[in-house]
Amino acid sequence: METPLYVRLQATAQRLIAKYGQAGVVTRLTPPDPVLGGEPVSTPYPATLVPMAYEARYIDGTNIRTGDMQIYISSVGLAIEPTVGDVVTANGTDYAIVNGDPNKYDGVTPVVFIVQGRIAA
Repeated sequence: METPLYVRLQATAQRLIAKYGQAGVVTRLTPPDPVLGGEPVSTPYPATLVPMAYEARYIDGTNIRTGDMQIYISSVGLAIEPTVGDVVTANGTDYAIVNGDPNKYDGVTPVVFIVQGRIAA
């Protein structure tokens, strides 16, 4: 059951991201069927997001590298939960998700998705 506090926090996060953010896309690549084979299927999901560069004090060269972005993605209206392996398009650049936090404080309501994106090769 959703906790009313987290539903309000989700609405607040959505308002702030809509005000200060931009339209973007989260693309999920579904691998081919292991038995039947085929081509991987790329499915885009429209999202509202805020990409921000990491502060220099957090960049250690291993976990967080120069060029990595911290991307806040509104959970409202997003059909999927962004996860490692997905690609986020923001500012015209593709970022592969290398780490993420769904921020489900009550275990049910995703307040906001915060992911670490690395420029996709």
